[in-house]
Amino acid sequence: MHIQFAELPVFDQDRAKAFYIAHFDCDVAADVPMGSNGWRWIELRFGAAETTLHFLKRKDDALSREPVLVLIDGDIKMRVERLRSADVPILTEPQPAPYDPNRIAAEFRDSEGNRIVLSQ
Repeated sequence: MHIQFAELPVFDQDRAKAFYIAHFDCDVAADVPMGSNGWRWIELRFGAAETTLHFLKRKDDALSREPVLVLIDGDIKMRVERLRSADVPILTEPQPAPYDPNRIAAEFRDSEGNRIVLSQ
């Protein structure tokens, strides 16, 4: 058993797709029309992971106050520097995670205003 996809609310599917492909080397698992309003079914895959990231239409303009996704990365400091150099807003610098002092974690906002955690 595995989780098929995790949903991430977005304003602009193309912008979100470009963000995750550029910064996290995601592959497109699906990108097909869905309905008559121009919205598409998009799923992105992180490496060899079975679970994909699916874009859900954001219901309002409010930015997420709490993290909506946790990404595991082997080199958080390098990833944070790459994000920072691309002008991605870094919310917390790499530091011991409040839920596990043996893990390093940092937070950033993606192109759609989602608060995302990077954890090691």
